[in-house]
Amino acid sequence: MFVVVSYDIPDDRRRDRVCQALKDFGTRVQYSVFEANLGFPEIQRLQERLRSLIDPQEDSVRFYFLCQGCVARIRIMGQGEVTRLSPIYWV
Repeated sequence: MFVVVSYDIPDDRRRDRVCQALKDFGTRVQYSVFEANLGFPEIQRLQERLRSLIDPQEDSVRFYFLCQGCVARIRIMGQGEVTRLSPIYWV
C-alpha cells in the first residue's frame, strides 16, 4: 500500500529520531513528509516504532493511505517525483 507519512514534532531530538525511523521504511520527499510502499506487517512495525519515539501530548504523526488510483493522480509542481512503487511480497 502506498503511504504518505507526515509529522510535526517540536522537540529536535524526537524529530531526528522519528526522521531516522522513517528513513528505514520510505523516501523523504519534503522536510517532514515521507512516501513508502509498505505491506501491512511493515506498517504495523513502523507505527509501533514511532509510537515508542513520540510524545503523544506534543507530537503529531499522520498516515495517509492511498489506493493505486489515487497514486496515479498525484501531481507534483516543481522539483521531485512520486516514490516508485515496487512489488510487495508476503511470506
